[in-house]
Amino acid sequence: MPKKTTARAPLAAPRSAEAPSVQAREPSPAKAARARLPHTDQLAFASAHIRDIPDFPKAGIVFKDITPLLANPRAFHIVLDSLAERFIGEHIDAVVGIEARGFIFGGALAARLNASFVPARKPGKLPAAVDSVRYDTEYSTAELQMHQDSIVEDSRVIVVDDLLATGGTAKAAAELVRNQGGHVIAFAFAVELGFLRGRERLLPVRAESVLVY
Repeated sequence: MPKKTTARAPLAAPRSAEAPSVQAREPSPAKAARARLPHTDQLAFASAHIRDIPDFPKAGIVFKDITPLLANPRAFHIVLDSLAERFIGEHIDAVVGIEARGFIFGGALAARLNASFVPARKPGKLPAAVDSVRYDTEYSTAELQMHQDSIVEDSRVIVVDDLLATGGTAKAAAELVRNQGGHVIAFAFAVELGFLRGRERLLPVRAESVLVY
């Protein structure tokens, strides 16, 4: 008499029958929002979250306040993604962020590019031995410092800040990088005041800005 057999259920469903991943079913709200917006509309959305503050930090200055943009996840992602996309496929060793708002964009950009993050700070903020450079801003004379062991020689570096005005601060940060043997391959900014022609001061290095006024 033939032995009776019992069919067993497979241990796992075939791959084609697997349920979609959580990521596929539930994209992040920011990613879904960006996917629905054409590129020009994305930039317009981000720009709408930057407000003008008259007479700050002194009379006659119209200050571009980025805090509403930072408070809106969609707008913040749009700016960061726009910056990161410009360096996809390039080898970047380090991102230098300028105190203080450059830390916000520089740190996030470094993470997206799998690069190290280096802070360029005001005097007295860094605990170890530093290199220093003095420079002129649109308001006064200032100084930037960087730890002496921040940049590996021949590193490819991006200098990042929130805003490009006259270019003095970014140029000073680049000088710190070069003094340590690094190569500044680009500057990157969330906002640029084009009428101040700061990018001309940064030539021949390229400058990338997301929102230009």
